[in-house]
Amino acid sequence: MKKLFLTIALFVSFVLLAQDKMITKTGKITFEASVPAFEEVKAKNDGVTCVLNPKTGEIASLALIKGFRFKLALMEEHFNENYINSDSYPKATFKGKIENFDVGSLTGNFKDFTIKGKLELHGKTNEVTAVAKIRKTDAGIEIITNFNVNANDYDIAIPAVVKSKVSNKVKIKAEFIVK
Repeated sequence: MKKLFLTIALFVSFVLLAQDKMITKTGKITFEASVPAFEEVKAKNDGVTCVLNPKTGEIASLALIKGFRFKLALMEEHFNENYINSDSYPKATFKGKIENFDVGSLTGNFKDFTIKGKLELHGKTNEVTAVAKIRKTDAGIEIITNFNVNANDYDIAIPAVVKSKVSNKVKIKAEFIVK
C-alpha cells in the first residue's frame, strides 16, 4: 500500500512539475545570408525544440543543424560539410531569459519583450540580445524574434571563392508556439 501511494505521489508531482514548462518540438528557424544580385542563401528548419518557463521567463531552444533545408541540395551539402561541419557540431542551442516577462499580461496582441541569452553554434558561444514579439493564442504562447549574427563570431569561415556571394551577417528569424 505504501509503494502504491508513493508511486501515485511521485506521478502527481512529475505531472505538476511538467506543467511549469511550456514546449514545442515544431518551432521554425529561418536564416538568410544572401547578398544582392546573387543566388539566395536561405534555409529553414521546422523541427526546432523550444522550452519556456512561463513563471520565470527562462527560455531555451535547440535546433539540429542537419534539419535546415535549402532550395538546392548542393547548397545544403556545402553548408553541412564545408561551413558548419554538422557532423562535428550537430546542434545549435540558445539559453536565455525574457526580461520582465509576465504571462498574465499577455493578450491576443503582440507585445515586445527583450530576450537576452547565449547562442552556442559551431562550438562557440556568444551573447545575443533580441526583441521578441509575444502573444497569447488559442494554441499557446506565440514567440517571434528576428536578430543578426556574424558568421565569423562563430568561427564559420566563408571560402574566398564565394565570399562575395555569401554574407557574413546572417539574419535569423525564430517562430515558436509553446503549449
